Amino acid sequence: MSSPNNFPSLFTHVDVTAGSPSGNDDSAAGNITMLLQRMVTLQERQAELLEEMLQQQISQQKQRQSELAAWRKANPQLADKCRKAAEALSKVHTEFLGSIADEIDDSGEDMADSEFMLNEFVDRFGPRIAHLNGVLQMLAQLGSPHPPAK
Repeated sequence: MSSPNNFPSLFTHVDVTAGSPSGNDDSAAGNITMLLQRMVTLQERQAELLEEMLQQQISQQKQRQSELAAWRKANPQLADKCRKAAEALSKVHTEFLGSIADEIDDSGEDMADSEFMLNEFVDRFGPRIAHLNGVLQMLAQLGSPHPPAK
């Protein structure tokens, strides 16, 4: 059996006493202050950039709303047809979601156990619900009533 002194030590000596071993307390405090000031400056810049992004999004949203309002004004009959179509399609959408929920309820455990069953489910319902959602969203936007004036 080997003596424990033959193995290198797994632990080293660590000095945990207060103070700086190099004696540069003022220099370290200055570095920390400089780093904190830099962090504040960067955070202020980040806040400015976020504000600019928000303003740009608001501007784009207002432009889109203006374009939709102009389209509705130019095509009032079509906007009304889109609204009615969106209402009818919304009912179809609700029924379709119900059938999807029933399918999941009936075969959810099989889908959890079998990748083939899950893929079959996604292939069967995924594209249809994605397209239905897109059409419904478009009709709802085109057929939505004019927002109240502010």
